Amino acid sequence: MSSLHWAILSPFFIACFIPLVYKQFHRVHTGWFVLFLPIVLFIYFTGFIHEVGDGRHLSASLGWIPSLGINFDVYADGLSLLFSLLITGIGALVILYSIYYLDKDKEKLHTFYVYLLLFMGSMLGLVLSDNLIVLYMFWEFTSLSSFLLIGYWYHRERSRYGAQKSLLITVLGGLSMLGGFVLLSFMGDTYSIRELMGQTGELATDPLFTASLLLILLGAFTKSAQFPFHIWLPDAMEAPTPVSAYLHSATMVKAGIYLVARLSPVFAESSLWFWLIASAGILTLVWGSYSAVKQTDLKAILAYSTISQLGMIMSLLGAGAAALHYESMDKNIYMAATVAAVFHLINHATFKGSLFMAAGIVDHETGTRDIRKLGGLMNFMPITFTITIIGAFSMAGLPPFNGFLSKEMFFTSMVRVTEMEIFNMETWGVLFPVLAWVGSIFTFVYSMIIVLKTFTGKFKPEKLEKKPHEAPLGMLIPPVILASLVIIFGFFPNLLASTVIEPAVAAIQPGLSQKQFQIHISHWHGFTIELYMTLGVILLGSLLYITWDKWKCVYHIIPGRLSLNRMYDALLAGMERGSIGVTKLFMTGYIRTYLVYIFLFFIVSLGITLWREDAFAFDVGNTAPVRLYEVIISVIIATSAIVILFAKSRLTSIIILGAIGYMVSLFFVLFRAPDLALTQLVIETISVALFLLCFYHLPKLSSRKEERVAFRLNNALISIGVGVIVALIALSSHSNKLFESISNYYIENAYEEAGGKNIVNVILVDFRGLDTMFEITVLGIAALGIFALIKLRLARGTLKDENE
Repeated sequence: MSSLHWAILSPFFIACFIPLVYKQFHRVHTGWFVLFLPIVLFIYFTGFIHEVGDGRHLSASLGWIPSLGINFDVYADGLSLLFSLLITGIGALVILYSIYYLDKDKEKLHTFYVYLLLFMGSMLGLVLSDNLIVLYMFWEFTSLSSFLLIGYWYHRERSRYGAQKSLLITVLGGLSMLGGFVLLSFMGDTYSIRELMGQTGELATDPLFTASLLLILLGAFTKSAQFPFHIWLPDAMEAPTPVSAYLHSATMVKAGIYLVARLSPVFAESSLWFWLIASAGILTLVWGSYSAVKQTDLKAILAYSTISQLGMIMSLLGAGAAALHYESMDKNIYMAATVAAVFHLINHATFKGSLFMAAGIVDHETGTRDIRKLGGLMNFMPITFTITIIGAFSMAGLPPFNGFLSKEMFFTSMVRVTEMEIFNMETWGVLFPVLAWVGSIFTFVYSMIIVLKTFTGKFKPEKLEKKPHEAPLGMLIPPVILASLVIIFGFFPNLLASTVIEPAVAAIQPGLSQKQFQIHISHWHGFTIELYMTLGVILLGSLLYITWDKWKCVYHIIPGRLSLNRMYDALLAGMERGSIGVTKLFMTGYIRTYLVYIFLFFIVSLGITLWREDAFAFDVGNTAPVRLYEVIISVIIATSAIVILFAKSRLTSIIILGAIGYMVSLFFVLFRAPDLALTQLVIETISVALFLLCFYHLPKLSSRKEERVAFRLNNALISIGVGVIVALIALSSHSNKLFESISNYYIENAYEEAGGKNIVNVILVDFRGLDTMFEITVLGIAALGIFALIKLRLARGTLKDENE
């Protein structure tokens, strides 16, 4: 196992010991024990920056299910290394922040950090996996762990609602993505992403290509909250602020971004890939920024701002993908979109992480996040105010912060999209820069709302639950670090150019080596259209903010009942009502009804199969003769089974049932299977004894005259049908020898392969060891259940005695 494998699995390993640490060191905040892991992993991944920057890649393989082509293959290039650094770096800051945010005396910290480590390991596995099935496994682990984190405060109804909503939407997308992965593997005959990248020409001509593309994008859009699947993200803000800062600004919501970037070389040949990604991204940008302006909760504003920023990155990846397989295009020009996507990915993690933490500080120190109750906090929380200004101004795209640089590159990419001579961009392409500009105006407005509505204006102490004051130093350090990075990357953007951005771009566009291009990011490009667009954003955005009271009525144009959230709730409620209605049709509470459904399906499905495939055959040429005593034993078994139905006593029924079992064991003796005979005898003896013990405690049968049970023709027909179908299948399977019996394989290999002379034991223990293990597991679970029921009954009896 390589060091990369250990890096992925280490969070899962450490998570196993967190409950023990919490129990033994409950006086110390558990976060201090967890903090070392992301720090160590971040240092570990930074050691690869120079190597990956030189164009080298790290890979390792670990066998898992090689017969199916599923192995734990890991691969670290510029793209996966960038995400690994974000996951571990932001993770370390979030854990440090959570130490001061979560009260060790009031919170169940061991569960919180177990969930957080599970998520961290899942994200690392997702971005470092080269096998599609392993990637999907970690993808669903992120959905599950984020569900647990969002619902961490499970006593709150909104937390449970948000957790369920995120799980349903992201898992639905994940299942669709799995279907796309399977189709992709069928086309390329491999699960390896690197091998699929080498088959782009062949894959594009396959009839399954479009279906695979659509299914995979559905998974990416749901995870990265693209319109109309974005509705889960605002409700996920019910999670603790450290969770929001980690999952919904830097990691989980970027998983879909990562997937699109990783698979762009495979699908970018299709115009559908460009149109879907670019269109969904630009629409999400506009809708997210437009919706953020009307929010009154700080975290809700940040949630919709995250949606809009994710849409911006997605649209850039779509524009960058257009240049991947078109030699006639100037790749250096259109590569700017991919560079902007990678750069803004980093910038968004820094300024959005700091803003989430600042919002958490405001909530923690004032008791509210409602901007209608806030105001005038600048004098009480000067450091938090400074952090918020830096983060919000960067998000708004104002100089000299890093967000300004990537926003200018975004405008450049959207303007150049109109110059493309492919995908009918000469007609519809003009919408991209227009929508990009409109979305940026609303981004400016909600950024100003975050700063000015919270920290300036009139102070309202009567509306606050706590007397506001600055947060403790430990809670300020993480957002200060992130805000510092916003400034550093703003003034010195080329610190990241050759070390992080260029390798990531080369990984997204493998047709270009890092030696073919150099990235240089600068603040001034002259009086360009992008500069005029920025000035227009500032002027019009300021005007909209000042006149907010005059135009906010536009948000009432669309009735609330037509919102996507209402539609989701209505759909969920409708599905629940429908499922209850359907369930009531067959869940009647009577076992005979369930048996009727089961047996009818059995008769119809197997009967039609026998008829359609012409599978019935009857051949007694190779059967042994039936001896007289075998006929006698068969008649005894059949007669005993019929007699049970008419027995008047439970004791008589038990004795006859035992007799049937003993007759079956006699068959095994005659057929020279002593092990089976012994097993059958033991089971029958124990069963009879248990039946007697159970029936001893049941009330005696009523002495009054029993009511006559009416004859039911449908039950008789179903019974006869099942018997006939089973008989036909038994005769056909014996008469149709399509291949040699597997018993010969066991006879030949039992001793050689397993070293046992008892073939039955060898089959159970060696050849079918997993089956036997699972059977034992089932019995163990049943035993635990019985033990729990007995203990529960005893506990209730004790409680009843105490009450009496």
